Amino acid sequence: MVDSPQVEFYRDNGYLLAKGLLGKEEAAAYRDECHALLARLRQYDPTWGVARQLEGAAATELRHCHDAQFYSAAFSRLLVDPRFTDTASALLGTPNVQLHHTKIFVKPAERGSPFPMHQDAAHFPHTRHAVGAAIFHFDDAPDEKGCVRVVPGSHTSGPLPHIEEGGWHLPLSEWPLSAAIPVEAEAGDVLFLSYLTVHGSGINTSAEARTTFLVQYRDPEDSPADDIHRSRGQGMMLRGVDPTAR
Repeated sequence: MVDSPQVEFYRDNGYLLAKGLLGKEEAAAYRDECHALLARLRQYDPTWGVARQLEGAAATELRHCHDAQFYSAAFSRLLVDPRFTDTASALLGTPNVQLHHTKIFVKPAERGSPFPMHQDAAHFPHTRHAVGAAIFHFDDAPDEKGCVRVVPGSHTSGPLPHIEEGGWHLPLSEWPLSAAIPVEAEAGDVLFLSYLTVHGSGINTSAEARTTFLVQYRDPEDSPADDIHRSRGQGMMLRGVDPTAR
């Protein structure tokens, strides 16, 4: 559970790295589960088209799975783990936490694809912006593995205009990855982000894959602004109740 200074840091900066939320052995087990799951599924590379324009990214690739909890019960258990849901609740400022969607991302060794700078809000805007993301790190993520980079305080500017072509990103010349702050993480750490926080990630140039599990969640009283980006698990209550249910 986070304390008051951590909540204040999140509200000021738009992100918080929760150190050691999972144990090292837990993280390793989830890492194995991710790679085993991806080995069973049809391979699909979701690398954004615009990412190919970044220096050194032309030959990169990405492994991916959407709605992971429908393929492995391990992720269903993680979604309702109080260590995660209590933290998400404190950062959202509501006792109720509702799922939007989940994704596994694996950046392969030496060629893992980058993500240009963007806000998640561009992909699934909500009316009150009470939406957050949690990125579970199942192995170490130093800068050379293409860790997440953030622009502290950028969430206070509200939704920014994005370029649709190539993956809903911010203008590359105005928002270079190199100008953002790398948030290096260890296995078991979880990075919490406001969906308005500008972020991206670099290329994995290391000799080991980078394995993460993304959970997008919201206050159930915050309704979508557009009927887009549906997922099979959307609306599942992770903590508390849905006050809007009738």
